[in-house]
Amino acid sequence: MSHLTEQRYPTTAELAQSARELATHRPELCRLRRIGTSRGGRPLHLLSVGHDPRTVLVVAGAHSNEPTGGPTALHLAERALLEPALRTDRSWHFLLCADPDGAALHHTPAPRTLLDYHRHFFRPAGPEQPEWSPSVLPPNRLPPETTTLTGAIDELRPYLQVSLHGTELGGSWVQLTRDIPGLAEAFAKSAAELHIPVETGACDAAGWPTSGPGVHVMPGLDAQAAFPSLPDDARHSTWHHAHRYGGSTAIIEVPMWASDLVDDPAPHPGPERALRRISARLSRDTRLVEAVLVEALPRLPDTTGPLLRAARWALSLVPGLADDWVQPPPPDATMAYIGSIDAFARRLPLRAAAMLLRVLEEAGDPAAARLDALVTRWCGVYGARFNARWVPVAHQIEHQARTTIAAVRYARG
Repeated sequence: MSHLTEQRYPTTAELAQSARELATHRPELCRLRRIGTSRGGRPLHLLSVGHDPRTVLVVAGAHSNEPTGGPTALHLAERALLEPALRTDRSWHFLLCADPDGAALHHTPAPRTLLDYHRHFFRPAGPEQPEWSPSVLPPNRLPPETTTLTGAIDELRPYLQVSLHGTELGGSWVQLTRDIPGLAEAFAKSAAELHIPVETGACDAAGWPTSGPGVHVMPGLDAQAAFPSLPDDARHSTWHHAHRYGGSTAIIEVPMWASDLVDDPAPHPGPERALRRISARLSRDTRLVEAVLVEALPRLPDTTGPLLRAARWALSLVPGLADDWVQPPPPDATMAYIGSIDAFARRLPLRAAAMLLRVLEEAGDPAAARLDALVTRWCGVYGARFNARWVPVAHQIEHQARTTIAAVRYARG
């Protein structure tokens, strides 16, 4: 497997083949089975290592545009086979890709630049994301990927679920549904050794308590959301499903491109002014994408596909977020926090534009050229604004794996 991860991310087919080889090579310890089927008919594979009834469940590929989790899961499986100490008092179970349909639409095995990454970008609409759908859909409408994941949790009853996530640009951070004492130190040490910045003000966890820099503990259900307009709520996602069995979940984020601007804990000198400027730019950029969509929509032969659904869903989030960000900021707003929101505000219209561009190019629509120029310019500005530097794939995997192992060792359950 290691040769695949030196320069690029393996495909889901390559991950499944490598898992199959592991199971064939060590059948006394390793088992690969199909535990579900996606909406598009693709298999959902679970790779198990060890036989101890005390279990760890590792989930990869919940977001199709975050490709590090799959190779990290396989790396952890290989280590669990090679190091008996990792199997002491626990068995490991790896959902190799929670959204294979999404992975089939996001084509970036070896992105060279942010533009290359966005030219092949796909991230489904919120209700179609396996981990997030329970926060926005009633139980009887959950997609099969979600019910497969919750079914695996019901079967395994893990004392710890680890969900492997990532971002295209920024730093690394951890979200916990319950605190894991000792994890923050191990996480910080790994990030420092691998020269990966810690995203100390991640807006995904805005307002959450922390147990150390970049390690955020999810608040209770009575806490007010930092951004009330967002329809999805982490506290209603599949991350909490393990709690019914006494377990908890750790979400480990790692960047593809790093930026030291998200690792600055200094107080921001003018957060209110900065957020007003970010909000205005978000609205302006979104209007540019919406204008292309409105013009091209009557000409498109298919307006129901997943790329267009996802683009429109991303655009629909903007008005509420733009309003959220003109509210008074937290009194302790840091440079890192404002930087994280700045990156989010650039990311949202860029992703919508990138997915819409794919739709227009496939249809041969004349508006594609205008959108292509927009995506190209935004990617250049995005990378330059944050001094983006590539994190070697091997370092992304190693950091996620180290943090996972530390969480597994320190978690109670």
